[in-house]
Amino acid sequence: MMFGEELRRRRIAANMSLATLAKNVHYSKGHLSKIENGAKIPAPGLARRCDTVFDAGGELAALAPDRTRPEAPTEKSFDDEGEVWSMVLLPDGTSSFQPMARREAVLAGAVSLLGLSARPRSAAAQARMENTLPHYSALFDHTRHMGQLLSPGTLLPTLITQAHSLSGIAKHSRGPLRDDMLRLSSRYAEYAGWMAQEAGNDRAALWWTGKAVEFAEEGGDPHLQAYAMVRRALITLYRDDSVQTIELARRAQADPATPARIRGLAAQREAQGHALAGDYDSCRRALDRAAELLSTTPGGGASPTAGPVIGTATLSDPAAMVTGWCLHELGHFDEAIRILSREIAKIPRDAVRSRTRYGARLALTYAEAGEIEKACELTEGLLADADVVESATITSDLRRIARALARRRRHPHVRQIYPQLTSSLQTMDI
Repeated sequence: MMFGEELRRRRIAANMSLATLAKNVHYSKGHLSKIENGAKIPAPGLARRCDTVFDAGGELAALAPDRTRPEAPTEKSFDDEGEVWSMVLLPDGTSSFQPMARREAVLAGAVSLLGLSARPRSAAAQARMENTLPHYSALFDHTRHMGQLLSPGTLLPTLITQAHSLSGIAKHSRGPLRDDMLRLSSRYAEYAGWMAQEAGNDRAALWWTGKAVEFAEEGGDPHLQAYAMVRRALITLYRDDSVQTIELARRAQADPATPARIRGLAAQREAQGHALAGDYDSCRRALDRAAELLSTTPGGGASPTAGPVIGTATLSDPAAMVTGWCLHELGHFDEAIRILSREIAKIPRDAVRSRTRYGARLALTYAEAGEIEKACELTEGLLADADVVESATITSDLRRIARALARRRRHPHVRQIYPQLTSSLQTMDI
């Protein structure tokens, strides 16, 4: 059965007029009529909202035509001895990075005979290197803080350089120092993957996540592979692919030996996948599981030996924030607004990227709930920061806000902000 046919059947069975449905989902009667007649394809958000209105448990939303993109590419890496990392830094502040096989690099002239290299170290030198590890760890914390304030393109050269330096030191070290350096290298690489995704480069995000897994496994931490699935599931989530999101998140939780922190983050991602599919009950179960797992390891790392926190370090209660996120997708706007507003207020003022990311989700919820004046007010306050942090995930929600506001073009607040919003989106796409 087609979505439009089932929508009409459920609406008539509920003795609901098209005007009432339009009021509940904040779309025009004309648009809904075209969907019921098969003349238009429903947007995923509208399909989920209709599902919620009729308490269909995801059955109605599942009938909407599949709009998912092709599966995200898998990460590709080379063997350590045969790989060269090539980076170009230009005077205008832009940069480019390209991993390549050593033979290709030689043919391209990318390997200089004057290159610097590390060499095996004496016991005394190794002892001094142990004293530098806390400084590298502190530098990572500082770099992540800067990631809240700067664009990914500005930060990535630093992350790449530090990951490369630490892995190089590790290869010429022995014992616990080698493992510690490799594990910290993996955290730099994992964060580089997140910044690459924020820059809108999913392929690079997966490549860096793959490097993070390699470094972690070499350093004696086998669990980052599970977190790599959580990272990949975020890519599929933003592609509106609920099936892949749920599958990857479940695989990340499959091994009970995986640290609770990672399983909790994976359960959150699974909940987001269920919300995307319109499955309220499964979403709630996954959220409950995530809250329980994350409460046992607040701020814990990837493993007992890992230092810096894995996943977000700016949210006081990640499970609560994701709950608000999921309730928005499920069409429970009032509860989503209440939770998101409460949790955003707890984010530190200098965590600009996080505040803007979740602020955009809150503005989107207001827009789709029909509270246009509040949505416009919040959106206007986000645009300057969104332009600075240059986030692909934030831009995704800003586009959704623009589409929601476009349906209310005659509203005075929309007329005021819409040109600024569309101009900002054009700039972000450049």
